[in-house]
Amino acid sequence: MDPKLIDQYGSGGAKLLGSIAGLSRQDLLWVPPAEARIGRWSIQQIVIHLMDSDLIWSSRMKSIIAEDNPAILSFDENKFVASLFYEDQNAESAAGLLDLNRRQFAKVLRKLPDSSFSRTGWHSERGTIALREIVQLMVEHIDHHLGFISKKREKLAKPLKD
Repeated sequence: MDPKLIDQYGSGGAKLLGSIAGLSRQDLLWVPPAEARIGRWSIQQIVIHLMDSDLIWSSRMKSIIAEDNPAILSFDENKFVASLFYEDQNAESAAGLLDLNRRQFAKVLRKLPDSSFSRTGWHSERGTIALREIVQLMVEHIDHHLGFISKKREKLAKPLKD
């Protein structure tokens, strides 16, 4: 497995923490109008979604490492947003939890032999999925949502500093 990809995975939480730095609670909860075309979730909802999905996917990766072709059930992210009180949670704590989880699990990924990254699970929507694919997916998932956070910050006149 490419160590750079594991490093990207492990540093995703720090990127998320940086993306919300300096935002007020009001900023985090702001929902853009549909015509803005920058997504329908608030930054708060994005952050909590990322934490939830990251914890779920890290558990799935652990199952793939430890078990033979485990079953992996999908989840409906929109139902999570609608039912799990995302607006009442703490975005900074959620981003910190994601950061800690990723840094901790990256230690496991770095110890695995290359052959482990070919191990698979059976996802209820995606079919067979390899550990290697999931690590890549998780790196892309953070970056995908960071793009939306950046656009929302621009609309709030609080762009990210380079």
